[in-house]
Amino acid sequence: MYELKRHMGLFHLTMYGVGLILGAGIYVLIGEAAGFAGNSMWISFLLGAIVAVFAGLSYSELAALYPKAAAEYTFVKNAFKSNFFGFIIGWLTAITSIIVAATVSLGFGGYLIQFIEIPITIGAIVLIVILSLVNFIGIKESAWANTIFAIITAGGLALIIFLGLTVEPVESIDYFEAPNGFSGIILAFVLIFFAFIGFEDMANVAEEVRRPHKTIPRAIILSILITGVIYVLVSLSVVKILDWQELSVSSAPLADVAHKVLGTNGSVTLSIIALFATASTVLITLVAGARILYGMAKSNSLPQFLGRVHPKTKTPWIAVIVILITSVGFSFIGDIVIIANIVVFAIVITFAAINLAVIVLRYTEPVLKRPFRVPINIGKFPILPLVGFGTTVYMALQFQVEIILAGITIIGIGAVFYKIWKNPRLKF
Repeated sequence: MYELKRHMGLFHLTMYGVGLILGAGIYVLIGEAAGFAGNSMWISFLLGAIVAVFAGLSYSELAALYPKAAAEYTFVKNAFKSNFFGFIIGWLTAITSIIVAATVSLGFGGYLIQFIEIPITIGAIVLIVILSLVNFIGIKESAWANTIFAIITAGGLALIIFLGLTVEPVESIDYFEAPNGFSGIILAFVLIFFAFIGFEDMANVAEEVRRPHKTIPRAIILSILITGVIYVLVSLSVVKILDWQELSVSSAPLADVAHKVLGTNGSVTLSIIALFATASTVLITLVAGARILYGMAKSNSLPQFLGRVHPKTKTPWIAVIVILITSVGFSFIGDIVIIANIVVFAIVITFAAINLAVIVLRYTEPVLKRPFRVPINIGKFPILPLVGFGTTVYMALQFQVEIILAGITIIGIGAVFYKIWKNPRLKF
């Protein structure tokens, strides 16, 4: 049986994480966030970074403890001694990867149509196929492609920050102005948390990382801190150039910000960069989704053919094809704001389980060697995962009923699939 090959070091994994986080979310959702929080949306991004750090620390401890593909599935299964609970969390992670890849590819198609006259859906499908080919060729090639995408994406955000630092506003700005009060800041925080998700997928390439026990925790924390600083600076910069009311109605907010200062050249430049940002998000979610299916298949929670590794490319090629086909299927639907909320709800449930898993394992497996431990503990008890768990539960209660029902439906479908798959009278 062929195994995955370890190609990624700290630099590539950190850039992989930065590329995961600095994707389509900030380019698309910052306008919506401005509509909720006004000039105060930087507080929403700061809150998002704090919650991401809580989850990131928990992921770091668990990834160092269990450096395996299908990370969430492995963490939860080992913590709660329940293959079913682990499967549901792994299922949620895999489905959200597929939905994100499909939806963001539509965003790519929307930007692409400004340059090439083809239907948005066709552009989305072409992107998914090309990046699935990169995913098949190898993790090293995927990591290099993502590193390039991440640098370009960060360059676009750096341009926005530079413009914000150099442009003098027409009138003084109250950075604490919140048209909808604190509730608006919270609504923006819940929405823009979509822009932070992705770092959790770093744990799913653990079997392709050199010295994963040390590299993964460092890369996770570094990627969250780097992107958190960038997001806060971007949110402060955009309202200095374009007032929050204009941002809130823009379909391409960062392109409009660049246009306000640099004219047409600015908006075209940001639109091109947005193509790389969306492509980066799609590539990473395709890579992570395939590794989740691979890891769950290796643990016999999914059909074993999904765990086959190609002898030449050393990639889980059947899982790559399955993710390709399902992502293309999902690309035929999608309002990115609605889908973003569904994805965030699913991720919030996952983060709650991960934070709880750290606490449970401290007591059920106290003798296991932990190369990385979440700081601030009272005896065995870790304080930050408890705060992270409480925060994610609070976030889950902020969604509209329709979003919660959609998330529960996804969980229900996974539960039915699990029961069918585990039925000894059925063979796959």
